[in-house]
Parts: sequence; structure tokens; C-alpha cells
Amino acid sequence: MTLTKTSRWLALALLLSGCGTGEVGSDPEIGSFGTSITENTQLMTGERDFAISLTQKFASEAPNTVHFAFNSSALDGLAQQALLRQAAWIRNYPQVRFRVYGHTDLVGSAAYNKALGMRRAQAVVAFLTAQGVSRAQIDAVVSEGKTQPLVFTQAPNAQNRRTVTEVIGVLRRAPAQLDGKYAQRVYQGYLDSAAPKPMNTVANQSSAGIAISPGN
Repeated sequence: MTLTKTSRWLALALLLSGCGTGEVGSDPEIGSFGTSITENTQLMTGERDFAISLTQKFASEAPNTVHFAFNSSALDGLAQQALLRQAAWIRNYPQVRFRVYGHTDLVGSAAYNKALGMRRAQAVVAFLTAQGVSRAQIDAVVSEGKTQPLVFTQAPNAQNRRTVTEVIGVLRRAPAQLDGKYAQRVYQGYLDSAAPKPMNTVANQSSAGIAISPGN
């Protein structure tokens, strides 16, 4: 556990609770959150910054991109290995929401590539959920089709045939309904993930090839 990681979660929890000043463990005030445009703006800004920061962390510790064969949405061995690491990382952040973006190269019509990009994103989501990732954590799958190529060429290009998984925010009970108690649960999820585990549990997880902390 690092100071930077702890401070990010503390900052997010404070934003979600409307920057309340009560002691940890006290019953936060409910009802005032969301009544102020300023508070809502602070929340959205803080959550956006948090999502950007965590997306960067995710990309540095797990492959956030997988690639596909031409005109295919099948996951090959390399893609599955990358997604196993994604799934292990995502399971360590049960309160965080993700989105999968599907992309294609520039060959073919826009409509066809839109559908192909969606099939690729759906294949990734299906694989992640099969590895124990909650479907509630994956907000949506989005097809960008051929509109956002990495390499501008009309020829088939492997770098363009991809999906990208990104952090988009935190789980909410309702689109505009957050309160202090929810913020405590977000922070408690962080505390639970950081709690020491019995040695036999760690050994069993390691032997099973399961990541036991973010970044492994």
C-alpha cells in the first residue's frame, strides 16, 4: 500500500460524501449531497480525475489492449492471456467501472466495421465475465468502428484491429444518487482489498495463478 494510492481513495471517498468532516465510522449526513451545483461539479471533476489516474495505473500494470485477426472477433491465445491479466486486475477494484471499446482497421464499410467493432468488444466482455468479473462493473461496450485508427492506412493493419479497456468511474446506486454511506462503502472496499491475507490463502492463490494484489 502506498501513500499515493491511499490518498486517491481518501480523496474519492471525501468527494462522494460531499466533503463531510465527520470522523471515519460516524454516520454521514444524508440528503444534502446533490443539492449544490458546486458539490456536483466537484464530484464529477474528482471522479473524472480519479478515472484518468486509475486508467493510467491499469494500463501500466495490465495490458489494456488486445488485437484481432483480420475480419475476426475471435480471441487468440495472446488476447486471452492479456484478458486474464485484465480480469485479475479488475477483480481487485470491485467498485470501479470499466468500458470496452471495439475498433477495426479501415478496410470495408463504416456500417460493417461498426458491427465488427461491437462483436470484438462483446467478445472481450464475455471473456472477462467468465473469469469472475462482475457484469455490473462493465458499464457498456462501445464500437468505434474504423473512426479511430492508430495507423492511417487503407490496407489491413493489425494495430487498428483492437479493443481497449478503460476506467470510466465508480459504481453508483443511481445516476445522481450518492451519499456519505455509499462513500464509506467505496473506501471500505479499498480497505478490504488492502487487508493482509492468511499465508495459506496467499499460497493457494499463488499456486492457482490468481493475482492477489493490483499489479501482479
